[in-house]
Amino acid sequence: MQQCLGKMEGLRMAKSTCCRASAPKRVAGVRVNRRSCHIVASAVATKTVKIGTRGSPLALAQAYLTRDLLKKNFPELNEEGALEIVIIKTTGDKILNQPLADIGGKGLFTKEIDDALLGGKIDIAVHSMKDVPTYLPEGTILPCNLPREDVRDVFISPTAKDLSELPAGAVVGSASLRRQAQILAKYPHLKVENFRGNVQTRLRKLNEGACSATLLALAGLKRLDMTAHITKILSIEEMLPAVSQGAIGIACRTQDDASRKLLAALNHEETRIAVVCERAFLAALDGSCRTPIAGYAHKGSDGQLHFSGLVATPDGKQMMRTSRVASFTDADAVKAGEDAGRELKATGPKELFMY
Repeated sequence: MQQCLGKMEGLRMAKSTCCRASAPKRVAGVRVNRRSCHIVASAVATKTVKIGTRGSPLALAQAYLTRDLLKKNFPELNEEGALEIVIIKTTGDKILNQPLADIGGKGLFTKEIDDALLGGKIDIAVHSMKDVPTYLPEGTILPCNLPREDVRDVFISPTAKDLSELPAGAVVGSASLRRQAQILAKYPHLKVENFRGNVQTRLRKLNEGACSATLLALAGLKRLDMTAHITKILSIEEMLPAVSQGAIGIACRTQDDASRKLLAALNHEETRIAVVCERAFLAALDGSCRTPIAGYAHKGSDGQLHFSGLVATPDGKQMMRTSRVASFTDADAVKAGEDAGRELKATGPKELFMY
């Protein structure tokens, strides 16, 4: 649902709260006011690089990974006080009882962090790339992707070894319309119900009997060292991933040369080019918050960029797929993604884009 590009208008956003995060669970309240970046001095000038992140266990794991990579690449950042993690609670973290499509989409997980970045409260912002809208706020840039983790989804169930073993009427818990559409396309006898919360919350709900099974991203479970919960890893063919799944992106202010230098050392170019292709596909489709979209690009053994994408109705009854092979360059990756998106939008039934 990261395809909800600009659906934030009309939604009254809660003000962000930030805190120092010397320990993952310590959250205090300091208001972040939105300011234009040109009137606020960068925190880098104080010789403390402030890393902004959401406060979920997975988000913090990604922030700590970023911190450790900065220390590894820049020895001077190993000094006490050189790095600080700042937790920012987003509206998407606060509203857990509604589907994301009903409250404004994936921008809900980035808006307050963007405001903190532009307001000079943080110097870099660590995101799960599948949460990042295809536009970036003016004054920010996202020049860095860390090496991508495994993009596949996993099936987790206390009673079945595979989706095919679930009986008619069994409930699969998932907040993802992408997963819902692909599940129902193959197993129309199953039910998919909204199932939100962090990884730990979803696993707890599953164990309490809220549903018969759930699907999660393998990348998150690996970063949290929670792969023991996996029943089965689903192949790309079984479940095409979300655009940018498994990728971490790090943003900074456009004019912040010090932060851009830090992020240049961390960037993994192969991941960045693949993500660029997938996000170009998503932008070209311009689907609504309720349009199931999946896309995956990677560098093949032939050195070429290989892309697969799909768009579907939420009930899985209509689904269109496309693919591209292109040179593994920035420009060709963008072109491949855009062409694939335009193809599906031009040839697909209009009802695919009415949700």
